[in-house]
Amino acid sequence: MLQGSKSRGDSPVSIIGAGIAGAWQALLFAQAGHAVTLYERSDADMTLSTSHWAGGMLAPWCEAEASEPVIVRLGLRSLDLWREHFPKTPFNGSLVVAHARDRADFERFAKLTTGHVRLDAQGLRELEPSLEGRFRDGLFYADEGHVEPRRVLPELHARITAAGGTIKFNSDADANGLEGIVIDCRGLSARDAQKELRGVKGEMIIVETSEVELSRPVRLIHPRWPLYVIPRGDGKFMLGATSIEAEDTGVSVRSALELLGAAYAVHPAFAEARILEFGSGLRPAYPDNLPRITVEQKKIAVNGLYRHGFLLAPALAELTLAHVQRGAIDNEVMRCV
Repeated sequence: MLQGSKSRGDSPVSIIGAGIAGAWQALLFAQAGHAVTLYERSDADMTLSTSHWAGGMLAPWCEAEASEPVIVRLGLRSLDLWREHFPKTPFNGSLVVAHARDRADFERFAKLTTGHVRLDAQGLRELEPSLEGRFRDGLFYADEGHVEPRRVLPELHARITAAGGTIKFNSDADANGLEGIVIDCRGLSARDAQKELRGVKGEMIIVETSEVELSRPVRLIHPRWPLYVIPRGDGKFMLGATSIEAEDTGVSVRSALELLGAAYAVHPAFAEARILEFGSGLRPAYPDNLPRITVEQKKIAVNGLYRHGFLLAPALAELTLAHVQRGAIDNEVMRCV
């Protein structure tokens, strides 16, 4: 238990950063009875936050292909928390496909992941009729889900307020000037205190078409430009997948061409889709690309969620709360200094 805290709700909690990491921290602490204040330097629209440009994939089994086991472990726990706190979250699975020329990469993905069933062409057609004739088989991860960040983040903020928490937008809080327990969830802005952090750019394109209907995220396996296509409703789709070691916030011509070309490879009708938006966000990452909870007396830093923000945030908030209340330590992600 943190020095100076006694029992449930005794210490006020100040959280800096109202993106997905900070919002989940605020929600769980407020529901546990703490006096929570959440500070956010931008306005309520959060258009400058990394969360605004996220895909919102809740896909721990798929992430096993390229991530450490701790990501899968925390991700699976997060699925339970999403279901518990947001029961309307779509958990209708995710689908992985590949063209014949990329068969070796597809089979590698299948071997490195679990939690899927293999669908033949008929099963694929029954699951996603728009993909009929496009692929000979696919991997279906039935228990995965997804959220739309720009919808769920305001819902999280509303839940925090309903639980008794206070949110102060347009407030550039200084951790040294706050009382009680301070949880720093500023992402890349925390480099003033954590020099190891770097920004990894993730780009996205939103398109609109009435010619394609998908009920769940679809990942296209490709050796050079893998892609996910996420349905956003009303004929809108988010295209994304890039992880670029750069800290500018633009979308390059190369990335745009590859994302749009990959979308066309999923379904030719995307060639006639209307482009609504290009954008990118900088994901905060440590050198090992793993999340970290750093505890220094009453100051806690939660950072390094990399490209797993919406997947990991609930589980990391639960770990932080458990440490404050009971002194629990998760040795894989928590450091006490």
